[in-house]
Amino acid sequence: MEGETFLWLIRHAPVDGIKGTIHAADAPADHGDRAQLEALRRHLPRDVASYASPSRRTVETARALGLEPALVSEFSEQNFGDWTGRRHDELAATGGEAYTQFWSDPARGKPPGGESFDDQVARVRRGLSQIGPGSATLVVHSGTIRAALCVALDLTPQAALRFVVDPLSLTRIDRLATGWRVVSVNQQIS
Repeated sequence: MEGETFLWLIRHAPVDGIKGTIHAADAPADHGDRAQLEALRRHLPRDVASYASPSRRTVETARALGLEPALVSEFSEQNFGDWTGRRHDELAATGGEAYTQFWSDPARGKPPGGESFDDQVARVRRGLSQIGPGSATLVVHSGTIRAALCVALDLTPQAALRFVVDPLSLTRIDRLATGWRVVSVNQQIS
């Protein structure tokens, strides 16, 4: 692919639901922090391509930012399979060996019926390869942003899981002719 690509990755607004839950794709976003949404909207480039995970919370956040994104399934959050909809404290108490084993190697571990973070990195790599030259916004999940950083920095998936990616934060990466450049990670716009 020729030309440089400049990516504004935005983590969706907080989920409007019970904290500590592995939320399903249809979980709504909480747009109560209108000031932060407006500051972020003003900071984003105008009239550029826009993409989002097909999850409800990412689409709602994109629209709250004035974007009409193309939905890219490769940018979905990690699939937690049978654990989706359940709380971490409940899983820690009743999830048995599978839950304990998953957290001993979260980059390669797969929840029952789900995928590993390694799998998500491969998926996000394919999604990023579909974005052409120019500027683009991506409204996605924390795991998707960690996976993009894994690709950009040529990190191991386990190392990429160390990044903090807060709701409504901005991460900027560029794909240049000479390779990837990371401009900022987890930037808070106010």
